[in-house]
Amino acid sequence: MIGTTVSHYTIIKSLGSGGMGVVFEAEDTQLGRRVALKFLPEATGADPLALERFQREARAASALNHPNICTVYAIGQHEGRHFIAMELLEGRTLAQSLGSQPFVPAAIVNIGIQIADALESAHAKGIVHRDIKPANIFVNPRGQVKLLDFGLAKFGGSTGDVNPQAETRVGQDLTTPGTAMGTVAYMSPEQARGQLTDARTDLFSLGSVLYQLASGALPFKGETDAVVFEAILNRNPMPVTHVNSAVPETLSRVIEKALEKDRELRYQSATELRTDLFRVRRDLDAKATAAHPAGDTPSGGAKAAERSIAVLFFENLSGVKEDEYFRDGVTEDIITELSKIRGLNTFSRPTVLAFRDKPVTPAQIGQQLGAAFVLTGSLRRAGTRLRINAQLVDTRTDFPLWSERYDREMRDVFEVQDEIARKIAEALRITLSPQEQAAISAKPTENLQAYDLYLRGKSYARRLTQQDLEFALQMFESAVGMDPRFALAYAGIANVCAQHHYRHGSGSGWLDRARDAAEKAVSLQPQLPEAHVGRGWVFYANKQNDEAVTEARMAIAQKPDCEGVYYMLGRALFAAGRYQEILEMADEAVRVSGSDYNIYVPIINALKALGKTDSERHMNVRRAEALETHLREVPDDARARMQLAITFASLGRAEEAMREANLATVMRPNEPTVLYNAACTFCMLARKAEALQALKKAWDAGFKDAVWARRDPDLAILHDEPEFERLYPA
Repeated sequence: MIGTTVSHYTIIKSLGSGGMGVVFEAEDTQLGRRVALKFLPEATGADPLALERFQREARAASALNHPNICTVYAIGQHEGRHFIAMELLEGRTLAQSLGSQPFVPAAIVNIGIQIADALESAHAKGIVHRDIKPANIFVNPRGQVKLLDFGLAKFGGSTGDVNPQAETRVGQDLTTPGTAMGTVAYMSPEQARGQLTDARTDLFSLGSVLYQLASGALPFKGETDAVVFEAILNRNPMPVTHVNSAVPETLSRVIEKALEKDRELRYQSATELRTDLFRVRRDLDAKATAAHPAGDTPSGGAKAAERSIAVLFFENLSGVKEDEYFRDGVTEDIITELSKIRGLNTFSRPTVLAFRDKPVTPAQIGQQLGAAFVLTGSLRRAGTRLRINAQLVDTRTDFPLWSERYDREMRDVFEVQDEIARKIAEALRITLSPQEQAAISAKPTENLQAYDLYLRGKSYARRLTQQDLEFALQMFESAVGMDPRFALAYAGIANVCAQHHYRHGSGSGWLDRARDAAEKAVSLQPQLPEAHVGRGWVFYANKQNDEAVTEARMAIAQKPDCEGVYYMLGRALFAAGRYQEILEMADEAVRVSGSDYNIYVPIINALKALGKTDSERHMNVRRAEALETHLREVPDDARARMQLAITFASLGRAEEAMREANLATVMRPNEPTVLYNAACTFCMLARKAEALQALKKAWDAGFKDAVWARRDPDLAILHDEPEFERLYPA
């Protein structure tokens, strides 16, 4: 239909399609403005109920004039097809913005207030939306919310409306008694039962949306609609504060009240809910102001967020997949440089990792993270030449405060990182102390080739399989060969050698090599967090768990998001039987570990050991989401596939568990950790013979950690087997 004239609208391009419509961008030739034209799909045009729902959307929205509701201009027909002309929106739906990472509290409250305000207006006119969900909530680049799709709206449905006739007239309500209307995961209990609905139904659905924003997961989950219905009717979700410690109790209580199953105990009006959210926002503002009083920010009395920055992963323009490690390394180093500035709140690598290579705008990042500024950029290298483009953008105005293009030799990459950090501080009117200037100027190494090898090695060391660890070791050892004072590379050697000793056998002096490298790193840079992580792995591999915990705590004190530190800490605590300590750090560990799916292993094992079944299931749902996200980026990560197999088995998804387990073992048939985790998967599926066979192969391949195997609750059904006792004696 591109180029077609419909009434006085000229269609320009397609914007997408869904079950209830195909949407085009068009120009209103009479008023000279751009609009969105939504056409009822041809396949459903003859369905009277679909047409009624389509027209109902137009009638409901056109009856409402509110800044948080998408405006409908007109309704018409073209060649037998019905269409609605409506406000053209820029931005994304919440469904497109959601991920496994929760939104920051300030953003949640801001979104909740705007939705409640829209619902207050709709309910006052007797209109109940009945399909509040992330896909129907649009957020524009300025953070303004627009409520969409009133196709399931009920008219005359204010609080207390109990007119059965209004509920049973199909022409009026598009439903019949006992029919559930809406999207299952966000339904209220009364919708799930097919009962009468009123305004409080929308408030329950809004509570489900706020829960998902605050936790990164749905409040009511299941493999089938029936399971979800059962959860909505009979189960309470885990309190948000147990999932995300950053959420204040006041916000958690608002969400819990919105999710009351008894609607007489739920919020009785959108006004009441909105008022409580305003109170939460006031408390958040007061807390931010107290933490950063007047004179402590660039603008004199601004809040902490006024100096917060998210550094998005630079775009790799070289077109070479192999350059991804270099792009990631440069971006991470810029984050590290900026984090040295005391007056600047820099979001950690794991926090921004969720947005890598995603089509997000600075305004969307500001809305989701609460960041005042975003650093975006691109990187291209060709031979010895390097081009970096960088731009600092104000998320509230979408206005660039600073931008620069650097055409340099590769050897100048550290100077470019240094200059970017200084220019950002200057743009935000932050005066650097002499100590901060010195810290920013410090280089990890004077040898660029050594730095390149280190970044390449680090990208492989994250996978932990034997083949990847050995390749990473080659890179790190080549790096220190070029620069014998490269502390980060020595820390990398300590890490991979200790991991190799622990995971793949104790021969060939792996532990001695790890210990020597760790001590060298610490002697070169005593305060280097990565050096303490390396030394911690040495202690852990040598079964000195308390010492490993001490090293982990030292690294966290210096750099809370230091890569792999919480995983090492969790394993050491689990091996020492300190399960409760693992749970106390679990939320923070998951938050700062980003894409490191390994962090879930000690946490879930601790939950199992303590018999916390509901919490364990919830954590497994989060782990499944994290692993599936990771595997979309790195499909050949066999260890991640086997972790996903274990997770599916824990959730009762046996067929999917076997699929992933078989694929992982085909990819890496001799990998000890893959084989060990295959045994765990088979145990959870009650396939004892296959579990013992896989465990024997894991032992032969090098996994000989009796302490871990005997504590591992996944292997519980094997613990009394003679073969298990022979392999892993007490």
